[in-house]
Amino acid sequence: MPNLDRRDRSILNFLQENGRLTNAELAEKVSLSPSACLRRVKLLEESGLIAGYHMQLDMKACGLSGAAFVFVTLDGQGRETLARFERAIKHINEIQDCYLLAGQYDYLLRIVYRNAEDLERIHHDILTNLPGVVRVNSTLTLRAVKHTSKLEM
Repeated sequence: MPNLDRRDRSILNFLQENGRLTNAELAEKVSLSPSACLRRVKLLEESGLIAGYHMQLDMKACGLSGAAFVFVTLDGQGRETLARFERAIKHINEIQDCYLLAGQYDYLLRIVYRNAEDLERIHHDILTNLPGVVRVNSTLTLRAVKHTSKLEM
């Protein structure tokens, strides 16, 4: 991680809170000229600290009533087994997050679904048919208490 001063950290924190800030607004918040602020933002992007910008949709407004965490056990842990599984899940929109785990399970997935029938479809038609899957164990969420991707700088 490059050496960050107070202004760089402020830039990163403000952009994490609102990625739609204009350069002029951001410059004012961090007490820099617009050109100096833009230069710093470009350097932070080039350094890889800023990985991208995105917006977040509201699940309920999109017709998605639930989320579940799914623990997946594969039939082996060899590189090719893991690679086949990871390739297969890359383009499945219902799978929002996927983490390789150390411990009892091989992967943890976060999936979203519309209703009970949709969850059953995802479980039966998608998850259990992924390469190498021998077991899935799902835990349904009741509500999100905290959801963030912000990292304190």
